[in-house]
Amino acid sequence: MKIIIGNRTYSSWSLRGWLAAKQSLLPFETELRVMDSPEWISGEAKADMPSGKVPVLWDHGEAIWDSMAILLYLSDKAGHDRFWPRDMHARGLAYAMCAEMHSGFAPLRSACPMDLQHYAPGFVAAADVLADVRRLESLWEEALTRFGEETGEPWLFGRFGAADIMFAPTCTRIRTYHLPVSARISAYIDRVLAHPFMVEWRDEAMKEDFPFTRYPIPGKIKITAETRA
Repeated sequence: MKIIIGNRTYSSWSLRGWLAAKQSLLPFETELRVMDSPEWISGEAKADMPSGKVPVLWDHGEAIWDSMAILLYLSDKAGHDRFWPRDMHARGLAYAMCAEMHSGFAPLRSACPMDLQHYAPGFVAAADVLADVRRLESLWEEALTRFGEETGEPWLFGRFGAADIMFAPTCTRIRTYHLPVSARISAYIDRVLAHPFMVEWRDEAMKEDFPFTRYPIPGKIKITAETRA
């Protein structure tokens, strides 16, 4: 298999697709296409992207595009238990949460684009962004209380899985823009960001040096080795 991704620093949907590939434990290659490069703008870099967007998973000559489709395909291929809880009540909630993340939270996603190389301590969130954060807290609290932490595991549904993957880029947004969350949710975000898959992605993102001006958020500060520590 091969997964085509965009810039690790900014492409939240690429992160979701890549995390799904990692979680599958199946062998795969990663190919990065530099977003907003001349080849990207001309369309040359998108010739093997059916939707013209990243990520795209290629498997034996078949293309699977869209992060949610990639996650579902890999759960079929690698086994549902690697991605979804066994309990049907838990699984129903996990499905609903992943679908809501896929289609919702537009104010948060628009005002706070993923950016792993900067942070914005002075960012002032609008009311609709804070409403999205409160909704996230509510979902995460419910999953952790009913199916996560009480099982002795630290993830939303016990074991690390599809829901944690779908919300992982949102965890980076909350940290980048210093959005307020409860202590319990802050601890969950810390666990997500410390997951080995996330550390691997972030380490590679920090090496990127591609021109990209699509997300001009005022007051952003470049992360250095000192500030990251």
